[in-house]
Amino acid sequence: MGRLAAASSIGTTLEWYDFTVYNLMAALVFNAVFFPSFDPLSGTILAFSTYAVGYLSRPFGGLVFGHLGDKLGRRFVLVATLVLMGAATGLMGVLPTYNVLGIWSPILLVALRFFQGAAIGGEWAGAVLLSMEHGRQDQRGRNASFAQMGPACGTLLGAGFIAVATLSMSAESFQTWGWRIPLLSSAVLVMFGLWLRRGVDETPMFKELERHQHKVELPLKEVALGYWKRLLIAGSVRIGSDIVYGLLVVFTLTYVTGVLHLPRSLALTATMLGAVIHAICVPLFGTLSDKLGRRTVYGTGAAASIVWAFAYFSLMDTRQPIYVCLAVVVGMFFQAMMYGPQASFVTEQFPTRVRYAGASLAATFGGIIGGGFAPLIFAGLFKAYNSWTYIAVYISAGLLVTLVALIAAKETAGQPLEE
Repeated sequence: MGRLAAASSIGTTLEWYDFTVYNLMAALVFNAVFFPSFDPLSGTILAFSTYAVGYLSRPFGGLVFGHLGDKLGRRFVLVATLVLMGAATGLMGVLPTYNVLGIWSPILLVALRFFQGAAIGGEWAGAVLLSMEHGRQDQRGRNASFAQMGPACGTLLGAGFIAVATLSMSAESFQTWGWRIPLLSSAVLVMFGLWLRRGVDETPMFKELERHQHKVELPLKEVALGYWKRLLIAGSVRIGSDIVYGLLVVFTLTYVTGVLHLPRSLALTATMLGAVIHAICVPLFGTLSDKLGRRTVYGTGAAASIVWAFAYFSLMDTRQPIYVCLAVVVGMFFQAMMYGPQASFVTEQFPTRVRYAGASLAATFGGIIGGGFAPLIFAGLFKAYNSWTYIAVYISAGLLVTLVALIAAKETAGQPLEE
């Protein structure tokens, strides 16, 4: 189980390292490097627009790799998505800037961002199923949560790498060439992930499908026609948690540096502390959901996050480093209450023969509505009203959607998986 947990989490860690590096660059550098003819906030909004492309392309990855995951196996897709993500991120590291290529530079950036998002769209369900379909069925919440540690660990690695880079060189050097180093370094991490994943066997449940020839010819069609209600519920529960994650990990940098005019190092420190708490708490809450139920743990985190959406900005506006860090850390704790049981809850909605396709579609469409446009909406709302109140209301609305979906869903903890 230890090897499976590592293989499940290392892939999402590496892919979210790549994703996080891009997200942080969008907040810190890309507005000047790829959109230099706009004022800083408008350039940031455009950079976040390319961030949204990574979410818009997730359904494409979910459709393609979800189909392949139920046809060719979980392991095959996990290797393919890791290679795709590494290639896209590495090419970003050598991409000429706007001053060299003009309009083609941001166009190519958007294209690479599309492939990044497609890789994550196909990755998530496979990483979850790798550990959940192998492990004990009374520990599905814990086992599935291993993949959920990836975003926090990837955020920690990405933010840490960028923090070291920014501290070891001048701001001018970082904006000129230093931003390329974290992107190029992902190639080494991807090779390690490939080595680890190639040593893991296919899941017993998928082998059983192959042995009895029960694989579905068109898994996406079966999900859309036979399980559309479950698809709607599984996708909706992600909306609130993804919006909160976008606030804490992406928009924090913009708010701290661009609105409060505090040091970039403080924003990165707060983000990294939050990521540490998140990585520790996700498997704890996943395990707790095996005992108390998915809906109980998930719903508690969503309700607490509604309150914290308002407290977050109040603490930020004190401009005191300890309160800035507290705002992010506590927010990540409550987000982990949703994220820990999320993987098992979403995948448990579907039977084995279409589980990869169903979970991929639910995760990707929920991610678009929730996290894909969140940083862009945050920046747009603040620019329009010059107040964080509307941002907090928007976050609360997304969390209410999650709570309604949880109420409509059936509890899946302690129930056997549909075969």
